[in-house]
Amino acid sequence: MSSKNNSGIIALLAGTAIGLGLGILFAPDKGSKTRDKIIEGLDDLKEGAKTKWNDFETDAKEKVSKTKEDLKETLDELLSDSSYKAEEAISFLEEKLAELKKANAKLHK
Repeated sequence: MSSKNNSGIIALLAGTAIGLGLGILFAPDKGSKTRDKIIEGLDDLKEGAKTKWNDFETDAKEKVSKTKEDLKETLDELLSDSSYKAEEAISFLEEKLAELKKANAKLHK
């Protein structure tokens, strides 16, 4: 996604630069009007870059938040599975202990 954003920003910058250059070459206006148009074009470029940056930042924050949620969910599942396995192991050991106690009781009779 970041390469998509980067190419969009590069395309925006290139398009603005080309547009400004052509505008200056073919401008029938006075210098002051041309300068105002250039300033306006740069302001538009600045706003476009800000918008792209804000979109990128929002997207990145959403992805980080989703990744955190996914990690927490995976960790919860892992802990739950581990707890279940521990219970199985404890039950198995308790059964073996009971068997050993019975065998030991028979030996002492």
